[in-house]
Amino acid sequence: MHNNKRDTVDYLDTLATHCLAFIEKEMQTDTAHDTSHILRVVKTAEALCEIENANRAVVLPAAYLHDCFTFPKNHPQRSESSRFAADKAVAFLRSIDYPAEFLEAIHHAIVAHSFSANITPETVEAKIVQDADRLDALGAVGVARCILVSASLGRQLYSLVDPFCEEREPDDHTYTLDHFYTKLLGLPSTMQTAAAQREGEKRVAFMKTFIDQLDHEI
Repeated sequence: MHNNKRDTVDYLDTLATHCLAFIEKEMQTDTAHDTSHILRVVKTAEALCEIENANRAVVLPAAYLHDCFTFPKNHPQRSESSRFAADKAVAFLRSIDYPAEFLEAIHHAIVAHSFSANITPETVEAKIVQDADRLDALGAVGVARCILVSASLGRQLYSLVDPFCEEREPDDHTYTLDHFYTKLLGLPSTMQTAAAQREGEKRVAFMKTFIDQLDHEI
């Protein structure tokens, strides 16, 4: 049983190597959910850990493994992805003898990270993982990821009639830009930590600048 502080530090030292090897083998990647996404979420989660004084032994494995299973974006079971991922992550962590006392909290953090699952995070660690994942949907990276996913699904960039949803309901199943209005621009208000909300607002400000420039160009 590895349950003392020294053992936990040892596991965190090698966690990235173990987790990256696992997700590169097992993760069903798409254009927005790949290793670069994982590394950005981990980086943001680590920063939030410092601010919130959260438990890295829970946050880091949850951040590395939060997308180790995902149904495709338009799959009918998409909202269940995080539960499948959490189960798969815990099974993997057991296989490398990760300290068992953290597994329940890691499972919850992964289940609760998903926007579509609509599960309230109950711990500061789960809040951090959810915030870190949502922040990666915003800013310059968020714009790029949105376009990549929409292109892979064959969606148009914007409506020729009303590009900025001024007189119609957004339809992000048809138009890429509409996803800004159905979800992305509102994400800062869903952030669980104050630091993530502040960062989210900065990233949304950039996205609004992008919209203004697009308006100028078209």
